[in-house]
Order: sequence, then structure tokens, then C-alpha cells
Amino acid sequence: MAFLYYQRLPANDAAHPNMPSSPKWKWRVGGKDVRRRPPQFRRAAFVVASLILTVSLYFFYQTRDNAPGVQVLDILTQSEEPLQARPAPGNSHGRKPHHAHIPQPLTVAAESPETAQAPVSNASLPQATYDPIIFSLIMFSESSAAEGAILMKSIIMYSSSPLGFHIICDQAAHEYLEKRLSLLKHPQHDILVRFYRIPQETMINRIQREGALHSDHSAGVPGLMKLFIHEILPPTIERAIFIDTDAFFISDPTQLWAHFNALQPGVAISMPSHPEQFAPDWHHANRICSCIMLLDLARLRELRLMDSSHYRGDSQHVPALAPPAFEAMFGKPVPDGDSGRMKYNGVKLGDQGYWWAIVSHRPEIFEHLSYDWEVSSCLMDMYYTGLGDDEVDEETERHRQIHTHNDAARARIVLPKMLHFNCLEGVDRYYEWSGWSEPDNDLARRWLPAVRYHVGFKWLWLNQPASNATLSMETLFDVKFADELFAESRTASDGPEQH
Repeated sequence: MAFLYYQRLPANDAAHPNMPSSPKWKWRVGGKDVRRRPPQFRRAAFVVASLILTVSLYFFYQTRDNAPGVQVLDILTQSEEPLQARPAPGNSHGRKPHHAHIPQPLTVAAESPETAQAPVSNASLPQATYDPIIFSLIMFSESSAAEGAILMKSIIMYSSSPLGFHIICDQAAHEYLEKRLSLLKHPQHDILVRFYRIPQETMINRIQREGALHSDHSAGVPGLMKLFIHEILPPTIERAIFIDTDAFFISDPTQLWAHFNALQPGVAISMPSHPEQFAPDWHHANRICSCIMLLDLARLRELRLMDSSHYRGDSQHVPALAPPAFEAMFGKPVPDGDSGRMKYNGVKLGDQGYWWAIVSHRPEIFEHLSYDWEVSSCLMDMYYTGLGDDEVDEETERHRQIHTHNDAARARIVLPKMLHFNCLEGVDRYYEWSGWSEPDNDLARRWLPAVRYHVGFKWLWLNQPASNATLSMETLFDVKFADELFAESRTASDGPEQH
């Protein structure tokens, strides 16, 4: 590349000592000569200079780009992490990126002169694998499924993890859900939906084998199945989240699943507790809410939570956990009228009354679950929080909220992550409650926009065309409880000994 050299001429001796005259440079003198030349000469000189500059820049960038091991991308990303799929964290239930099932971009690097990169297809791209979040839901009737569909929709909408739904249901609920799930062709993450079709008679028979269970709650026999989830789901399902159908998420359920890893050793059940509640006629069963539960199914199986006539002759296992707990709270079973059956007296709130007896008798297997996951419209009145006033500070919010000043909450403000609209009387589906249309209704004022949004969100909108994840559905008709399988295994093992 050509370089221009210049030489300074001697200074003007007559100039002021503090203000020297402008120096005279050879290039200035040469410039005057150029200006005296004809215009055609000046244009030709300009073209030649431009060509020299262009050629010089070309060779400069060509030399830089061909330097070994250096690329423009290296300069731009030298302080960033590589653009590649990261391995799953040590906590397999931790939060997952939203692009987990979208083909990942390859890391760009300089190619070796000897080896060219092979063509890459979507099928050959590495895919991150994560454990799914497992939900066990109970839906009997189309109305129950209509509520449950909104719950499932919210889970899919907000989840950053693969999902597994194990739904204990009847035909009406099955058909309602299947129709909506079939609209989801391209989910963000893999989804498995398994329907457990259990006839009413099969459920009643299991309750009778326990010995003294009964319920006067509106949920009836299906509601008592919450006590037998660990017996209905296969042993391969070790943990599950149960949620009532009249609820929906407003946050990532992966955060809730992560609570399993924070439970103390030996804990099998986690649900919200309200020690300040007082209801002697209910044996204070309103001090918990079985509307949302983290269930360590493996631990419940190990403890043999519920009793059965098939278990009572088993001397190889400790007795079932529930009977001593029930008798400690309700006393010995008494005759149930003329039915010839026995029942525990004074059990209220359906399955929740039994869960309360269990965790009261065996507190070491129970742990409180944050109110963030049980913002309920029933006794808690949503802790009097709601939408709006988005710039409120923590201290102001603390003074507004109610039912949070107890040992369980430790006076921490509630940060809603799931909403539960129970105790809305007169309707089978909470979103059809007449109070939503009342302008002065306080619950409607605080939460109606959230209800409208999640009810109206279309299933089609859950599709992610760029995703290669799948949704699969299975149906089990011949469902057997664990106590039946236990009896069959004993019969099979005793068979050879009789010959």
C-alpha cells in the first residue's frame, strides 16, 4: 500500500512568537499546482486515487478474513455462550426453555480445511429431554370436564416442561376432553393424556373393601377417589399433582412441580393449611384444602395409605395407615342405617375430612403448601387480592390482604399463581355464576377479566407450528385398583404351593 510522506518547511522568523504562522507543507504547494491543471486532469487523478483506495481495502479485508481460526461471528460472540442446546440441569424438574422441542441452531465455527460439514436435517438435531410434570385429575360428567378443560388449557398454555395428564373419568368427560385436545396438533412440548375409565360400580366396590368410608359431599363417590390415586395410577408414576377442576393456572406449573424437591424426607402430602380456621362441627377439616395436593405416590404406596379387605390378611406388610387416623378423629365405625355397612360418624367436606384426619394423626408425612397456589374464592375470599393497581408496593399489598397472618403464611404476602373459584353456588360450571354479571360484585371486580381470558382462550391458539413435539392420548378401560392386583398376585404365588 502506498504511503504519502511530507516534510515541514522552515518557520517564518517574522511571525509573532506566541502565534506562529501556519506551517507550509509540500502537499499544500503541490495542491496549488494541481488546482492549476485543467479539469480533465483533476478528474483523472481522482479516479486513479479511488481505484488505489478500493484495491487496498479489498486486499486488507481479504487478508483478515482468511486468517486461520478467525471469523466475524467469533468477534461478535467472543463474550457470549455458544448458541447450542444446553444440557438438562441437575434438578430434573427445574424450569425448561420454551424452545425445548424446536430444532436448535447449530454452533457456528471455522471449518477445518480437511473436513467439510455434513448436511444437517431437523431429524438429526439433538433434542433436550426432560421429565414431564404429572397431573392426576378427576372428572365425572360433562360439566366437570368443561371446567377441567380450562384447567388443562392453562397448564399447557403456561408450562415450560413436557406434561402428563392422568385423568380418572367417565365417558361424558372423556369425549368432551378428547374433542378439544384433538385441536392441538403442534404442542410446545410433548404431552401424554391417559384416560382411566372407571365405572361407578368399580369405585363403590373399592370403597366397600376399605370398610367404612362414606361421603355426603356433592362430589360423591368420584370425590373419594382422591384417596385412591396412588392405587389407580401405575407404580411407574411416582409423583403427581392433584387439582380440583374449578381452578386454573396463571403461571408456569413447573414452579409448582419444583416444590417436590423441597419437601422434607418422608413427606408424602403437601397442601395449603389454615390453622386459624375454626369449625368444630367439621372436626376443623377446613384447616386444609385438598383442592390442590402434591402427592408422593411412591411414599403413599409404601405406607399403604388406604385399607382393604385384601390387605388385612397380609402379615408381611405394616397395617394400612388410614384406619388408626380415622378412628382417632371420628371414633370407631358405626352402623350406616339399614344398609348393613359401617361408617365413620361426623365426616364432613368429603375426601377433605379424611385427609384432615390423616395429616392430623401423622403430621410427619405432611407439609404446608404456599397460598400462592390456592387463591380461593371460598373461605379465603382470594386473600382479598386481585387484578389492577399494578404499581402497588409490598407494604400496601400486605395491609390489604386477609387470612395471611398465621404461622403457615408467616405474614408473607400472597403472590397468586393459581386461582380457585369454589363455593360459587347455583351453577355446575363456575364461569356461569350469576355474580360475574353483577357490576358491584367484589369478586367479579377483582377477577372477572382473568376468568374471561382463560375461558375464551382458543385451543387452536396453543399450537406452535415450528414445534416437533407431539400430543398422544391413551384410554384404559380395564382399570384395577392396587389392592385387586395385590390379591391376584397372592393367588398366583400361592397356586404352586397347593400342588
